Amino acid sequence: MNADAAMAGSRSNEGAETESRDRFRALDRDVQDLKTEVLNINRDLLLLEEELLFPANSQVAFFVSMDIGEYFDLDSVNLKIDGKEVANYLYTEREVGALQRGGVHRVHMANLKTGEHELIAVFTGRGPHGRDYRRGATMKIDKGIGAKYIELEITDRVRKQQPEFVVREWE
Repeated sequence: MNADAAMAGSRSNEGAETESRDRFRALDRDVQDLKTEVLNINRDLLLLEEELLFPANSQVAFFVSMDIGEYFDLDSVNLKIDGKEVANYLYTEREVGALQRGGVHRVHMANLKTGEHELIAVFTGRGPHGRDYRRGATMKIDKGIGAKYIELEITDRVRKQQPEFVVREWE
């Protein structure tokens, strides 16, 4: 009889362990589902925040790009809109390398009222013959309704052996 009682107790323990494991698995699934929901809500909130902060009809984004970079080694870019400094970015060697390989960096994003605005971009770095180089480029921006994208492009002028700084709108 003792052996029968022990077997019954053992089966009872196995049933309790199985039930406990099933509850744990169900709880784990619920936690995973909750995590997924939280991540989705967080993504939606970030998108909403960006929409509220930078509505598409007043949004302006500024990007820096560069080609080979043989005549100019970029250190920093400073942006002013209507005389007010809005961005000052110092580049690392890795970031400059990425730009030289075709990368594009969004240096600033802003809201601008419709109308005409003046953009001044100042590029600082090392120019030809290793000398310090500071060069500016200016553009009048006619902001209408809708998003506007401006590229600040650094290119090499092989003929003059000088860097060239061009500010243009993306179409």
